[in-house]
Amino acid sequence: MATVPYLKKVYLEKVVPDLIKSRGYKNVHQVPNLKKIVINSAFKAEADKGHMAEVVKDITKLSGQKPIITKASKSVAAFKVREGMPLGCVVTLRGARMWEFYLRLTAVALPMIRDFRGTSNRLDGRGNYSLGIADHTIFPETQADGSQRANIGMDVIIVTSAQTDDEGRELLRLLGMPFRRSSTADAAAATATAAVKA
Repeated sequence: MATVPYLKKVYLEKVVPDLIKSRGYKNVHQVPNLKKIVINSAFKAEADKGHMAEVVKDITKLSGQKPIITKASKSVAAFKVREGMPLGCVVTLRGARMWEFYLRLTAVALPMIRDFRGTSNRLDGRGNYSLGIADHTIFPETQADGSQRANIGMDVIIVTSAQTDDEGRELLRLLGMPFRRSSTADAAAATATAAVKA
């Protein structure tokens, strides 16, 4: 029998009851859930095969799954792009790998960013969340071999079954996403603290 990922246990045992209580869902199947996580990284047009291989290798390490190479569908002279030229790589995570990656992203990788103050709390209008990462070395897996290489940027798209941004934001927050606190929330917290001290 396969082991249930730790974060999925947290979702089933804590997040689902909390969302049912706060949102008033009548059925457990109405509770939003993670559907998939897509990791995308682009190559420069002049990148050599060695660099492409390194990008694929590192994305494989941090995702636990080999990405596919995306290629140009047509030529664009202004960008020095020819049809069929490799432009990047993409990997889609579902199931156990999705839950494990989300946990490593929120609990290990993001807090390693220098002067980290939280992620943007803006979603796409449909309950999905996109996050840009400028330096892939925040993931410990990429530093295991001790080699020095250029930083690799990537986009992480978290797709949920939420119908609204508020539902999606609450789901991700309960699952550990360190959203940046708004100035309004900070002011309210400061007011509450002052009232308690008084």
